[in-house]
Amino acid sequence: MLKLLSSTSSRVHCLTTPTPSLRIKQEPNSVFYALGRLTGLTQRSPKNSFFRACFCSDSSNGSGSGSGSQPAVEVDEKGAESQSGADSKASSAIVSTYPKPEDYLTVLALPLPHRPLFPGFYMPIYVKDPKLLAALQESRKRQAPYAGAFLLKDEPGTESSTSSETEKSVYDIKGKELFNRLHEVGTLAQISSIQGDQVILIGHRRLRITEMVSEDPLTVKVDHLKEKPYNKDDDVIKATSFEVISTLRDVLKTSSLWRDHVQTYSQHIGDFNFPRLADFGAAISGANKLQCQQVLEELDVHKRLQLTLELVKKEMEISKIQESIAKAIEEKISGEQRRYLLNEQLKAIKKELGLETDDKTALSAKFKERLEPNREKCPPHVLQVIEEELTKLQLLEASSSEFNVTRNYLDWLTVLPWGNYSDENFDVIRAQTILDEDHYGLTDVKERILEFIAVGKLRGTSQGKIICLSGPPGVGKTSIGRSIARALNRKFFRFSVGGLSDVAEIKGHRRTYIGAMPGKMVQCLKNVGTANPLVLIDEIDKLGRGHAGDPASALLELLDPEQNANFLDHYLDVPIDLSKVLFVCTANVVDNIPNPLLDRMEVIAIAGYIADEKMHIARDYLEKTAQETCGVKPEQVEVTDAALLGLIENYCREAGVRNLQKHIEKIYRKIALRLVREGSSNESVISGEVVQSAEAKAEVDETDQHAAANETAAEVESVGNSSHELKSESSVQTSDQPKDPKDATETEKLKETETSKAVEKVSVDASNLADFVGKPVFHAERIYDQTPVGVVMGLAWTAMGGSTLYIETTEVEQGEGKGALHVTGQLGDVMKESAQIAHTLARTILLEKEPDNPFFANTKLHLHVPAGATPKDGPSAGCTMITSLLSLAMKMPVRKDLAMTGEVTLTGKILPIGGVKEKTIAARRSEVKTIIFPSANKRDYDELAPNVREGLDVHFVDDYSQIFNLAFDNNTGN
Repeated sequence: MLKLLSSTSSRVHCLTTPTPSLRIKQEPNSVFYALGRLTGLTQRSPKNSFFRACFCSDSSNGSGSGSGSQPAVEVDEKGAESQSGADSKASSAIVSTYPKPEDYLTVLALPLPHRPLFPGFYMPIYVKDPKLLAALQESRKRQAPYAGAFLLKDEPGTESSTSSETEKSVYDIKGKELFNRLHEVGTLAQISSIQGDQVILIGHRRLRITEMVSEDPLTVKVDHLKEKPYNKDDDVIKATSFEVISTLRDVLKTSSLWRDHVQTYSQHIGDFNFPRLADFGAAISGANKLQCQQVLEELDVHKRLQLTLELVKKEMEISKIQESIAKAIEEKISGEQRRYLLNEQLKAIKKELGLETDDKTALSAKFKERLEPNREKCPPHVLQVIEEELTKLQLLEASSSEFNVTRNYLDWLTVLPWGNYSDENFDVIRAQTILDEDHYGLTDVKERILEFIAVGKLRGTSQGKIICLSGPPGVGKTSIGRSIARALNRKFFRFSVGGLSDVAEIKGHRRTYIGAMPGKMVQCLKNVGTANPLVLIDEIDKLGRGHAGDPASALLELLDPEQNANFLDHYLDVPIDLSKVLFVCTANVVDNIPNPLLDRMEVIAIAGYIADEKMHIARDYLEKTAQETCGVKPEQVEVTDAALLGLIENYCREAGVRNLQKHIEKIYRKIALRLVREGSSNESVISGEVVQSAEAKAEVDETDQHAAANETAAEVESVGNSSHELKSESSVQTSDQPKDPKDATETEKLKETETSKAVEKVSVDASNLADFVGKPVFHAERIYDQTPVGVVMGLAWTAMGGSTLYIETTEVEQGEGKGALHVTGQLGDVMKESAQIAHTLARTILLEKEPDNPFFANTKLHLHVPAGATPKDGPSAGCTMITSLLSLAMKMPVRKDLAMTGEVTLTGKILPIGGVKEKTIAARRSEVKTIIFPSANKRDYDELAPNVREGLDVHFVDDYSQIFNLAFDNNTGN
C-alpha cells in the first residue's frame, strides 16, 4: 500500500475551471458526502472556492520500489486562465491545453513496469531512453503534453508478483516487441513536468491501443474509453458503493496511512462519483498490478465497484492481521519493560530500607563470611591475595568480564579448607578390625597401614605418604583405598588418571582462559572439606601423553613429599600445603610407570589369591553381597564347598576375585529366578486347594446348622469337633467366613507356611554347577600326567597372575653338521635370546656329561611353547629351556611333579626372577610338589604366607648343575 506523498520542495497544482460540477455536492445521496460523513474527513468549503487537487499514486518511487512518499511537483501555470478575486489564488494540476485531451488519437506509449496509472492520480517515472525523453520534451513544448501510460505484461515464465524487471531493463525493449508486451487498456497521462530523466504523469482517462504507428519511439493509435451507462439510483450500485465506503471506514480506524490518502483526495477532488470511488479504492490498495489492471480495464461501473470491494476487503483483513501482530508484540515488550521497571524499583526500595545490598556488596559479604571460620588457620599470603581480590571486586563493573573472573577466583579461594584437618583415629586395634572386615588377606598392605597409624600415634600427627598398590586386576586395589580411609577416619576422594593427557587436569588452567578450572587436587579439597584427605589416584600406570603436555611429569610435584607442601596450582596461583594428604596409587604393571614418578612412591605388590583365600573371600564377602543384591535369603539356598572350589578352579582361575564375584552373582540370579517360578506355581496350586476346601467347609457348615436344629447340644459340639478335624486334615486355610477375623489371620499364616514349605531349598554342588554357570572355561593346566622326554614345566608371571608354562623340544632331522634350533610359540625377543643361550649352554653341559654324544651338532631341533596365540616374553625361562634340550638329548624325562623358573647365563649361573608368589600359586594349582627357584629369591619366598608354602618342596639354586641333579636324578620313580 503506497504512502501519502508529502510535499517537500514543490507542490502539484491543478487549475480547473470554476464550474459548479467541480464543487462538492452535499446532497444526502452523494457518494462523497457519504464517505465524508463516515470518515469524518469532509471539510465544508466556501461556495465559490476552488480546490487544489493533489493526486496520490500507488506507483513506485523513482528507483522502481513498491512504496514510498513521492514529492509533489510545481507545475508552471502556462496557459492558465487568469482568475479574479479569491478565485485567482486557486490553481490546478491539469494544465489547460488545446486541442483538448479527447482530441489526441495518436500518443507516445510509455511502459509502466509496476502498477497501472489510474485517472485522477499522478505517477513519477524515469525515462532512460534518450529518444523517448526527447519526444516527451518536444510534445510538452508544442502544448501537446500527453502520452499513453500502459502497464507492461510480465515476461513469459515469470510470476507477476515477483517480476524482477527494473525500469532500465524495461526501456531496453523497443519497437514491436514492446508493443506486444503492453496491455491494451491504459491511461491518457498529462506530462506535468520533466526534471532530468524523471517525468511526472497525471492520469486523465482510459485508452485502448488500436494499432502501432511508429517503433522508435513507440507511437500508437488509441481509442478513448468511457464507462458504460449506469443508473445512479440503482440500489445494487448504491449498496456496493456504501459497502466500499464502510470497508474504507474500518480500514481508516487501523491505518493512519490510509487516513492521509483519503483526507487529501477527498479535500481536493471534485464530483466524487461511483467510477472515481472504484478507481480510488483500487489505486490506494495493496493489490498486485494484474488485479489493478483488471479494475482499470473494467468499464462496467458495478463490476468495477465489486472488484474494488474485493481488494479493500482483502486490505482490511491484512490490516487486522497487522494490528494483531503489532498488539501482541507491544504487549510482550510492555510486559517485560514493566516487570523490569518494577524489579528495579523493588531493588531501590529494599536498598533504601537496608533490606538488601547491591550485588557487589552482597558477594563481598558472602566471601568474608565463608572465610571467617578459617581466618586464623589461613596462611598469611592467601589472606593477602583474598583481600586484594575483594578490593578489586568493588572497583569492577558487574557487567565486565573481569568481574566474573574475579568472582570465580574468590569463590575458589574462600571455599578451600585452609588449615582445616579432620580428626584422625590412631587406634591400631580398630583399624585392624576395619581392614579385616573389608578384605581377606593382603597382609603386606594392612601391615603398612598399621605402621602408618602407629607412627602417627607416637608423633601425635600424621604425615602424608605416597603408597602404590600394584597387582593384577580384581585383587582389591581400588576398594582397599576406601577401607584405609575408613580406618584412618579420613575423607576419601578418588580420581582416575587412566588415559589422562592434559596437564591442566592436574595443574589447572590459567585464569585468563575461558572456562578455566583448577586442577583435580583443588577440586578434591573443595569436595572433601578437609586438608588431609586420602586421595586415591587410580590406574597411574595408564597415564597418557598428548599435545597438552606430559601428565606424568606434572604429577612429580604433586607426589613428591619434599615439594607438595608448596604445591602451586595454575588457577589459584598460591601455594597449597598437601603434605598431610595420604596418596594411594594403583597400577597393574609397575614397569609402565616412569622411573622419576615411581621413585617417589612406596610400592606394595598384591600378587593375588590362592584357592584357599578365594574360598574364604567367596564365603565371607562375595556370597553375602550376592544374597543381598539378589534378594535371596540364606535359608533358601546352599552352595557347597565343592561347588565353590570347582567354580574357582574351572571358571575363575585368574589372580583377582572380580570374575569370581560375577559368577557367584550369576548363580544367585538363577536361584532367584527358580525360587520365583516355584513360588508362583505353588501359589496357583494353593489357591485351587483353597477353593476346593472352601466348598467342603460350606457343606460342613450346612450340616452343622441342620444338626444344631434337630439334635442336642452335645451332638452339636461333636459335629463342631468333626468339622475342626476336617479343617486340620486339609492343612489349607478355608477363609470363606469374613465375619471372623481370627479365621482370616490363621488363613494367612497357614498360607505363608504352606508356601514356604512348598519352595524347597536350592542346593548348588559340584554335580549341578554347570546348570548355573555353563561349561567350565579352564581345564587342568597339566597337559601330561607322565612328562615325556623333552618336555619341562616352567612357571610364568602375567598381568592376570601366575601360570604354568610347558616348554617342549623335539627332533626335526639328523645329519652330519645339521645342528640348529628353531623356536615357535610367539616368543618375544628376550625369550628368543634365552633359547639361543640355552642351546649353547646345553651343548656345553652335554659335552661334559656325555663327551661322545654328538646330538646337538648333528640334530635340527624345534623348541615350542604351547598356546601360540598368547604372546610370551620375559627373562625367566632359560633354565627350563636348557632342561628341555638336555632331556631330549639324553633321552631322559624329568620328574613329573617338577616345575622351575630362572634365567641362565652362558656360564650356567642362575639369575633372580620376579613374581615369586604368583608363580608359587600357579604351581600349587597344577599340583606341583617340587619347585626350583634362584637362590636370590629365597627372601621373597620366605615372606609368603604359610598356607601358600604348605606342602611344597622348594629348592633354591645358584648354578645350573644343581638343577641338572634335581631334574634327572631319581628318575626311577617316573
